[in-house]
Amino acid sequence: VRNKLRDIVGASTNWRDHVQAMQERKALHTLLAKRQEDLPPRRMKDSYLEVILPLGSQPEIREKYLNVHNSVRFGRILEDLDSLGVLICYTHTKQEMQQRSPLSIVTALVDKINLCQKIIYPDCDIKFTGNVSWVGKTSMEVKMHMLQLHDGDYSPVLDATFVMVARDPENKRPAFVNPLIPESPEEEEIFKHGELNKLKRIEFNTASLLKMAPTAEERNIVHDIFLNTLDTRQEGERTVSFHSRKLPPNSVWMEDAKLKGLQICHPEERNIFNRIFGGFLMRKAFELGWATACSYGGSRPFIVSVDDIMFQKPVEVGSLLLLSGQVCYTEKNYIQIRVHSEVYNANTREHHTTNIFHFTFISENEVPQVVPKTYGESMLYLDGKRHFTAIMKEI
Repeated sequence: VRNKLRDIVGASTNWRDHVQAMQERKALHTLLAKRQEDLPPRRMKDSYLEVILPLGSQPEIREKYLNVHNSVRFGRILEDLDSLGVLICYTHTKQEMQQRSPLSIVTALVDKINLCQKIIYPDCDIKFTGNVSWVGKTSMEVKMHMLQLHDGDYSPVLDATFVMVARDPENKRPAFVNPLIPESPEEEEIFKHGELNKLKRIEFNTASLLKMAPTAEERNIVHDIFLNTLDTRQEGERTVSFHSRKLPPNSVWMEDAKLKGLQICHPEERNIFNRIFGGFLMRKAFELGWATACSYGGSRPFIVSVDDIMFQKPVEVGSLLLLSGQVCYTEKNYIQIRVHSEVYNANTREHHTTNIFHFTFISENEVPQVVPKTYGESMLYLDGKRHFTAIMKEI
């Protein structure tokens, strides 16, 4: 898959040649469509791809995918889904006469990944399938499925929905993509669902706690948590201080439920456009999220869902990538983790957010309640609860 992508883009495999390879891409500007109407429509089956990851039949590739629990590293699967999603979009936009694509297709958003298997086996073949399911003017929604071979049959492991955007050859401005024509009532339904997903994202973003106050119900939740942490050991209710706080039984302060990590972004981790590969960022964020859930719950956590990963800013090769994992909501065995990713520029001493990741884990045992102390932490708690509630409705 990755070799095909390099051929489509004309990317260099040597870091020292990458500047020249990018210069050569500039000439492809003339191949861009001036209007979407100038591009031939495509069908869903035109972009359909099946890819086998031969973990069972080729044991030599197993090592890269293996974790210490003798199952598959989910971070590696995130990398593969990201690459496959891009290739599916290039398949949708392929022009017969052009060997190289003038488009730079990049991941804008991981809408959701829902798992229906706790364990992915390291010695059974995996099959990925996927196609473009919805198209806007310059963006495409891709639906992918992962199945694993057991007793001669492929059984479902996960479903993923990614949103990709097309940009010009230099990855600077949006570029038009081929329209999509549904061919059956089922495809009409899938396409309509893609449109609804877009509207849902806008709605979720509009109601963000960074823009709007919490609902009345959410304010009550925060107030109840606050009352539950007041130290009432002092004489009489009137003398209870707003500052005197105590941790309720079987609970952990939110400020004590975080882990941090740092990555130096080497050329090895670059994508075909010589920025840091989105799949690599997802893998690193997932691994920090897993470690945060593991240290918090005290037992092995399993990933249930990934949702709403927004790629806000590309990460340049050579950046210092700071990752911060936070437990922001808990319920019974479930742990909702938020990983904040930012780049630090040592020359300007500036920090810029690149991604926010949301992961839902289930622990083997019931976990302590996470308790916010400040208003800011309460907003993180409510945001985590919103993500958790949306995921539980889905699965």
